[in-house]
Amino acid sequence: MFVHPGSQAPVWYACRTRARAEKQVDRLLRRVGIETFTPLVHREREWVDRKKRVSFPMFPGYTFARFSGAEYLDVLRTPGVVHVVGAAGRLTPLRFEEIESVRRLEAGLQETGQIPKPVDFLVPGIPIEVDRGPFRGMRGILLESRGSARVAIRLGAVRAAVSVVLERSNIRRFAV
Repeated sequence: MFVHPGSQAPVWYACRTRARAEKQVDRLLRRVGIETFTPLVHREREWVDRKKRVSFPMFPGYTFARFSGAEYLDVLRTPGVVHVVGAAGRLTPLRFEEIESVRRLEAGLQETGQIPKPVDFLVPGIPIEVDRGPFRGMRGILLESRGSARVAIRLGAVRAAVSVVLERSNIRRFAV
């Protein structure tokens, strides 16, 4: 993958990981000083003898890392990293707003206990922003609106999306 040598300012990228290696990659990248973000969803799991709260990656197979062109090879050499997402020989950076919306989504999910539902990335809809409530400030795409609204957060670089149900009165149209 070509990285422009002058790209010294750190940018967010999606790192494809081996199956179930997201948390390990996150930990290893942090250990070498690279900022990471692996959004997690917490669920109760029940076994015959006990219940336990378990954390699962919101985007299985991906960890997000903020690094410069000079750190690209360090990221690529990290055990568990398969590749950094890109197209046509160039890395595909994530927009800061996408990362911030996922951070707000993760915080809102922890507060409400809601579990996001994966949705088709290609579903058309209008851009929205959440005005109030635990998801305030989150931007996404309106998927459906029947009483309450189903809103999707999409990450273009990894072609993945998740959705949650919100009160219709808490969202407004967002002009891109």
